[in-house]
Amino acid sequence: MAYWAWGDATASHVLVCVHGLTRQGRDFDLLAQAMVASAKTAALPPVRVICPDVVGRGQSDWLQDPMGYQFPQYASDMAVLLQTLNSQQPIDRLDWVGTSMGGVIGMLLAAQDLPVPIRHLVLNDIGPPVSWKSIQNMQTYVGEVGHFASVQEAANAMWEISKSFGPHTAAEWLALSQHMVKRLDDGAFSLHYDPQLRLPIRAVTEDAAKAGEATLWQVYDAIRCKTLLIHGAESELLSDLAVQEMSQRGPRAQVATVKGVGHAPTLTHEDQMNIVLEFLGLRA
Repeated sequence: MAYWAWGDATASHVLVCVHGLTRQGRDFDLLAQAMVASAKTAALPPVRVICPDVVGRGQSDWLQDPMGYQFPQYASDMAVLLQTLNSQQPIDRLDWVGTSMGGVIGMLLAAQDLPVPIRHLVLNDIGPPVSWKSIQNMQTYVGEVGHFASVQEAANAMWEISKSFGPHTAAEWLALSQHMVKRLDDGAFSLHYDPQLRLPIRAVTEDAAKAGEATLWQVYDAIRCKTLLIHGAESELLSDLAVQEMSQRGPRAQVATVKGVGHAPTLTHEDQMNIVLEFLGLRA
């Protein structure tokens, strides 16, 4: 599993940022840089920001058995990563920022014994309940990695299924898109993840989704760390009712709603990054 590291490699404060279903760790470039700079400006202890490419995405290897692309594998991989980081430099404080899938992984780990417990958990438009409509939508596009003549053409195609991320300038979207593609042998481009990710997604039934939600509520109720839920006001995935319930049970998540955005805020705009920095105590 590849990961991107920012900040001081000897820092004992580690922030892990984990991406959504078909994304990759470079999504957090701007947030990671803001975290490092903000801690320095506020004269706080240095931080190290770790942004993994979850297996099957970006620079990480692909699984031989695509049915392994599920949360037990992801959580196990992250636990090994944390153990490795802790052996390199003992972790004194661990915080987690997870967008969508990355938030579910964070919930699973926050309820477990780790080398050091997660102190702050940021869930970016994700919780135990995921609407069946959203899952059906995922089943239509996950695995369609495309064949594009240029990075711009790929970015344009991604925008068509990503408008719920909220307003972005053409330059901002291209910056977010450039790490999402890889060059093929014929000189064209495709999305940079294993197309076989489609198999476990398409195997999900509505009954299985309901069972998974019940299990995740049990996990959520076991979380004791400080938790922030960032909610896209227009989110199709996470309902207002679910947000209210998450604020009233388990860790009783603090809620920050981002207007004009669905699933999920990209955390690349200053107002969104400030929500995260303030919750993590990285502001002067």
